[in-house]
Amino acid sequence: MIEIIPNWHPIFVHFAVGLLVIAAFLFAAVVLHPRDSNVRRQAHIVAHWNLWLGYGSALIAAFFGWLAFNSVTHDAPSHAAMSVHRNWALTTLAVFLPLVVWSVMRYRAGHKTNIVFAAALIVPTFLLGLTGWHGGELVYRYGLGVQSLPAADGSGNGGGKAARLLPSENKATNTTKHDHDDRDGHDH
Repeated sequence: MIEIIPNWHPIFVHFAVGLLVIAAFLFAAVVLHPRDSNVRRQAHIVAHWNLWLGYGSALIAAFFGWLAFNSVTHDAPSHAAMSVHRNWALTTLAVFLPLVVWSVMRYRAGHKTNIVFAAALIVPTFLLGLTGWHGGELVYRYGLGVQSLPAADGSGNGGGKAARLLPSENKATNTTKHDHDDRDGHDH
């Protein structure tokens, strides 16, 4: 199997987030659209498929997230943050599940989506956002699952000695002014 550092979790989680959020927006568009049309019917089908594929991707992401939880090197504060992310993820999966089942049942019976179903998707979609935010914290605040960067001298240009900041020390360590040039040599 192709090795992805640290694992496959980020691939599937991004599919899940994208598909589930698009599903929520499409279901809202379907119920808010004023009249029946071919576009509305197609959006309804696409919304269901996005929900189902998104939930399937979320289940796969949860599996690989569990593997990451048990294999990524971490300290006590990042372990606590991983536990919070895991708990939000499991809660989000649990809240989405009845809506996915409801969607399948209504689709198979040929029923149209109603405002109650579309409104019910707001809660798990919000939970999905919170889960993603906590996952982002693991990477960007705690540095989990990333390779070390080359040493930096604080000028933003690489080279020199690196200083790793703790989350509580998140402030600029070098206040000297510097410019970032693009390829044409002009400062922006």
